[in-house]
Amino acid sequence: MLRTTTKIKVKNISKFKIQLIQWAQQFKEIIWLDSNNYQQKHSNFDAILAVDAVSKIETTYANAFEKLKEYQSNVNDYIFGYLSYDLKNDVEKLTSTNFDGLYFPDLVFFQPKKIFLIKGNTIEFKYLNAYQHEIGIDIHEINQQQIINTQQQETNNPLKIKLRIHKDEYYQKLNTILNYIHRGDIYEVNFCQEFYSDNSTVNPFIVYQNLNEISNPPFASFLKLNDKFLLSASPERYIKKEDKIVISQPIKGTEKRAKNYSEDKKLITELAQHPKEISENTMIVDLVRNDLSRFAIKGSVNVNELCKVHTFKQVHQLISTISCKVKRNLHPVDIIKSTFPMGSMTGAPKISAMKIIEELEETKRGLYSGAVGYFTPKGDFDFNVIIRSILYNASKKYISYSVGSAITAQSIPKKEYEECLLKAKAMKYVLLTSK
Repeated sequence: MLRTTTKIKVKNISKFKIQLIQWAQQFKEIIWLDSNNYQQKHSNFDAILAVDAVSKIETTYANAFEKLKEYQSNVNDYIFGYLSYDLKNDVEKLTSTNFDGLYFPDLVFFQPKKIFLIKGNTIEFKYLNAYQHEIGIDIHEINQQQIINTQQQETNNPLKIKLRIHKDEYYQKLNTILNYIHRGDIYEVNFCQEFYSDNSTVNPFIVYQNLNEISNPPFASFLKLNDKFLLSASPERYIKKEDKIVISQPIKGTEKRAKNYSEDKKLITELAQHPKEISENTMIVDLVRNDLSRFAIKGSVNVNELCKVHTFKQVHQLISTISCKVKRNLHPVDIIKSTFPMGSMTGAPKISAMKIIEELEETKRGLYSGAVGYFTPKGDFDFNVIIRSILYNASKKYISYSVGSAITAQSIPKKEYEECLLKAKAMKYVLLTSK
């Protein structure tokens, strides 16, 4: 047994969560995953914090999944980390040669000294045995944290946010994609564009808190690896394994929120019946079913939920849930490799879509449209999709956020551009109002 477990109950869990993540800022390695009390039948915990690496793997895409497989098997413990989009080059014969201002490694996982699992008002401390004596000290320190008022952290020096692809060029690129679709090369592709600010600095913790406050998503994450940060308000689960069941929950189909209840209800009904949005989602469901069938027990792939509308603070989205059963001796990393990158961020057919993405996008995606999550000692795992996220390299003073939309034969470039701006709204706002 590697870890000592202690459980405590707290009266005010919202306050404790803020104190906990504030306390964690002292460490070089942090991963915080928060469901924001979003009611999800597939979630085991409301929030998880992992801090302070005792061992770590950091690598380029070359042979990355095999290296991760070896690391996960040897450690045989909880490991937390990320898979960048560019691991596609390990899965297929592809390249990534577009501009990169962030310089994140392609894959990082670490074994934390300290893990905090939150469910309801119970916090479970899982410390490596060598650090179990620090549990009492840490509880005291966490409870002593004075909560920072992030709303008063206004900036005197607003960032200048630039576009990597300007509007007219975006329209031209979309018309090129539509030509590929009409020619039959692809059915759908997720085309993304970057917004960035160079020679800029922010307080990552405050930006994350403000982003989370206005978005309140079910797969929020704060990641710190030395000078590199991910501040994510993701609404999407990529893939989860629990025992013999694997589920994937792609999002495709977006509608804005209305200011009043009756108008909001009308938009929900329209989204649920919208032919283009439904066709976007259904194409990716087929792709995910195909990915899962590579390793699933025969006949076990099932669409549990098709195109269900889920409502978030900023938008309504169509989400589908696909599941399958797997054999116990199947390595968890092989499951991820068989489905990576996720269909919702690539397109169909997947390889053709990824080639077109590389040709027409201007920025290397890196961690954007990759995944953050963890493996358990039993070989279970849970990963989100990195969207609605701000990436920050503090040493390079480079801030980046990307947004995209699914392009199909029915796409209208103006509408797709408006969808991108809608998805970018929260990230732009917090960067311009937080310091």
